[in-house]
Amino acid sequence: FSASSEEAVVQGTMVISSRGTVIAAVAAAAVFAPGADAFAPGFLAPMSGMPRALSHPARAQAPATGPRMVAAPERDPATWFSPGQFVGPQAPGQDAGMELPYDNFKLDKNKPEAIKKDSGHLRFPLLQEMADKETIQLTDQSVVVLKHHGSYQQQNRDLQRTDKAGYADSFQFMLRLKNPCGKMTPEAYKALDDCATKYGQQDLRATTRMAWQIHGVKKKDLKQVIANIANAGGSTLGGCGDINRNVMTPPVPLADPAYQHAYQAANFIGELFKPTSNAFAELWLDGKQASTVEYFRKDLVEGTTGVNHIPPLATSLEELDTRINAAMVHDNGNGIITGDPDEPLYGRTYLPRKFKIAVTVPGDNSMDVYIHDISLVVIMAEDGKTLMGYNVMVGGGMGRTHNKESTFARVADHLGYVDKQDITECLKAILAAQRDHGNREVRANARLKYLVHTLGVDKFRKLTESYMGSKMKPWVPLPEWKNVDWLGWHEQGDDANMFLGIHVPQGRVKDYDGIKYRTAIRAIVDKFDCDTRLTANQNVVFCGIKKADMAEVDAILRLNGVKPIQEVDMMTRQSIACPSFPLCGLAQAEAERRMPDFNARMNVLLSKMGMPGEYFVHRMTGCPNGCARPYMAELAWVGQGPDLYQMWLGGSHNLDGRTGWQYKDKVKQSDMETEVEPILYMWKSQRLSNADRLGDFLDRMGKDKIKEFCAAYVPGTAFKAPTVEPGPSLGELLAMSNDKALSGKSVRLTTGPRKQQVRVSDELHTMLKDVSEKNKEAISDLVERLLVKGLV
Repeated sequence: FSASSEEAVVQGTMVISSRGTVIAAVAAAAVFAPGADAFAPGFLAPMSGMPRALSHPARAQAPATGPRMVAAPERDPATWFSPGQFVGPQAPGQDAGMELPYDNFKLDKNKPEAIKKDSGHLRFPLLQEMADKETIQLTDQSVVVLKHHGSYQQQNRDLQRTDKAGYADSFQFMLRLKNPCGKMTPEAYKALDDCATKYGQQDLRATTRMAWQIHGVKKKDLKQVIANIANAGGSTLGGCGDINRNVMTPPVPLADPAYQHAYQAANFIGELFKPTSNAFAELWLDGKQASTVEYFRKDLVEGTTGVNHIPPLATSLEELDTRINAAMVHDNGNGIITGDPDEPLYGRTYLPRKFKIAVTVPGDNSMDVYIHDISLVVIMAEDGKTLMGYNVMVGGGMGRTHNKESTFARVADHLGYVDKQDITECLKAILAAQRDHGNREVRANARLKYLVHTLGVDKFRKLTESYMGSKMKPWVPLPEWKNVDWLGWHEQGDDANMFLGIHVPQGRVKDYDGIKYRTAIRAIVDKFDCDTRLTANQNVVFCGIKKADMAEVDAILRLNGVKPIQEVDMMTRQSIACPSFPLCGLAQAEAERRMPDFNARMNVLLSKMGMPGEYFVHRMTGCPNGCARPYMAELAWVGQGPDLYQMWLGGSHNLDGRTGWQYKDKVKQSDMETEVEPILYMWKSQRLSNADRLGDFLDRMGKDKIKEFCAAYVPGTAFKAPTVEPGPSLGELLAMSNDKALSGKSVRLTTGPRKQQVRVSDELHTMLKDVSEKNKEAISDLVERLLVKGLV
């Protein structure tokens, strides 16, 4: 069955999705039995010939349940289920293995659950309210539904106290796109940028989840903007809401097979867990299909870069839809499939909370691998070309609430390894476990991290395996993680193209203070018709630039005041912040508008102490929800009131498996230097070496020793005849932008011919030669990188 045909090899009732394909067979589903050559791309069986159909009888009632799942007659699961649905949070597909402190029937305090239940699979009351052209805002019920379509309702809080009439009239909408791998085609980017000009506030924002946001859209224009994005091959479905959100990967278009498998996996997962209700098309496209196929679906057929070293998932879009739909509705009989004909995986009430996934390769931690609900690590065979399977992590997440100890930031656990042919069912099993057993009674505790924490990773693994119907294998050991930001020029690995990462402060793409980020990005996209990718640190990457065009790209950036990466200080480069005021309704303190000042002041403080050029992972959020991942930082600020911040210390420099910890409450922004000075001096005076990073040092010292030192510290001590210490090592700076072990390619940081010579001693030449041979890199490339980085 395909987009052009409604025939299917299934038994029972067929349901047609918004793609025009069969997405559910309530009585039975066609599935593919793996053969000797099955699952070559890592997800789905080959489609040559007719697949072997296996029937699975539908269950007339919910499966047998453990103690917490037994429902009294007055608490009928059918109240919360769609007709035909037999599995869900009130009747889980598998026993949790222990009694949980909730049964998901007492939902009176969690209003979004009832709103989702009554929404008709994300339609109502939004459909009616969007048809009302007179109002400028939506009701709370519609706002809950709207989030699943990729939008939040906002107001300008700068006006809240000074202009109440203006504040009342300031209702507007933020749209967040779905950008798997952070990628955007030139056509989609131009459409988004045009919408920002015509309907938005003249800017765009790169998020910490590698997705684009557009702000300032009025209700009357919302449908047109979403339609424009969709018709250019983009989408907002999956940008927000209690569903799977944007899937992250390393933000670079490398031709390396491992990276390409990561990109393919991310695109596939985005489609596998995409809501199948037709509500999106009905609301924003008048029930029709978009005029342009989503580019991330095309990538599964055509590949993600100009040169692709792995086979596509399908040879046509019709075959792709067939494969993804078959994978989605395949019922192994263990309670993954809900029976809901509109949403076979999600069911009537979708997930308890947002659901975030990332995919990476060993060593590349450019997307904060430990903070997601699920993280996958591509495991390749020794030949570096053959995909073997995936390491799986579960239970990461940043959000918490001040003064509520039952909420906390958490890093993901290592769940295990699965072979490539089992990854689809493993992902579905984890999603089903969260769908059925996540806490829907207390929304603040609804993320997967709380379920994993409550059960423990071993019991959660057993729960996942019960849905899978098979055992996971032990975790495959990995090399150390590297916090790579991929800024500057890099080779794509196809011997023809380069990519360039530019720093965009806090991800705000606009023209201001003489720096025209928005003009520069649009000019490059227009001129070179290039894809862009976003990084997890809110930066922009231009892809597929011909080597002959590098100088012209640099010139466009210079003309518009955008600095090359070697001119951006490392503190700024390693900082991120959430938008916060004026539009975020949860903001308690400034973040995006405050972070540049904090970075500048931090650099001044370090220089005065004799540590010029030193840096650390530095982050800020306006509230404790943690959108800028502050709890992973070496030093972070979390909004706690007007101009007040909670201070967090001790995260890992490479973001590799621990959170920091709360150090101090309600620090005034004006007291930043007073609070930080003794901590930085302790680091300088007691660290093991210059390679002893701030986060590792503070974690080793612990809160009590730090507080004891700070209490005895005499202000100004750090500035009395300070010994000037060198900044980070050149090797460390090189690894920040391009770790050879990750990219496998050397990098030109400057353009033009090399005409000048530099004389070195025999000893230094021998050292350079040894490193060159070890890295398989030309000495000239190595020297250029060392010089450029050393001169920053």
